[in-house]
Amino acid sequence: MSWHPSNDPVLGDPHSCDALELVIVPRTRDLGDGFEVRRALPHGKRQMVGPFIFFDHFGPVQFVSGKGMDVRPHPHIGLATVTYLFDGSIMHRDSEGNIQEIQPGAMNLMTAGRGIAHSERTPDLQRSSGQKMLGLQSWIALPAGSEEIAPSFQHYGSADLPTVRDRGFTARIIAGSGFGVSSPVGMVSPWFYTEVSAEGGVSVPLDPDHEERAVYVIDGEVEIAGDRYQGPRLLIFRPGDRITVKTTTPVRMMFLGGDALEGPRHIWWNFVSSSQERIEQAKADWKSGRFAAVPNEHEFIPLPE
Repeated sequence: MSWHPSNDPVLGDPHSCDALELVIVPRTRDLGDGFEVRRALPHGKRQMVGPFIFFDHFGPVQFVSGKGMDVRPHPHIGLATVTYLFDGSIMHRDSEGNIQEIQPGAMNLMTAGRGIAHSERTPDLQRSSGQKMLGLQSWIALPAGSEEIAPSFQHYGSADLPTVRDRGFTARIIAGSGFGVSSPVGMVSPWFYTEVSAEGGVSVPLDPDHEERAVYVIDGEVEIAGDRYQGPRLLIFRPGDRITVKTTTPVRMMFLGGDALEGPRHIWWNFVSSSQERIEQAKADWKSGRFAAVPNEHEFIPLPE
């Protein structure tokens, strides 16, 4: 989605657990028509967790009949977008000719690489009837050497993703590996993303093998080393420590992270790159119409001034 990452300070929570490096309270933004997002990354104290450089939580919002989401065509470079829904559906169209209705529990990974444009809209059927929407959008920064790869799109329905059921919790492995199983999603650097739904009073382990790790609590409350955290919160952990997330209520949360990139990234509007010059080039390319167009789309979001 086309949302300008802000450098506004985002408040953190105090915490006493040594394994917890940072607790981020996402900042709420209204994108119009009552459509709110909560942004956890990038943060003033932390740009990335693994390669996750952008993390937005949108909804829950109820669209009435005739209303919906209309994110007009806009460009990306140097990143991959992950759109993951709990409620509602979105029609994805991109300049590579991919058309895909995104539904709850499905993995949708659009790799921009050297450049792609896409639109995200409410499908016609859901627009006519109205729908509730709740979901997450993440950006995965691409590693050096892969920032300019060819654009591509991967889609895996919810039934195609491995699911682990244990005592009191269910985990869907969206990308990478977790709980002893691996997702079929292809990736250019090691990262992981898992949805965990748990009853209250359950302990869920966070795999210590991943270099950088975080838990995003969407709703409910968790306890870590005696401290309690209510959603929405992004809890970022130190590498290597064994972490157990205890739930005090029913909880929906995401486990995420991966290998740290080799260096920081420049981020401007929808562009991510290790090179400021490359971002300037992308700005000029979009302004002058040099990105490939999204077929059958006649609108676009202009370059912010």
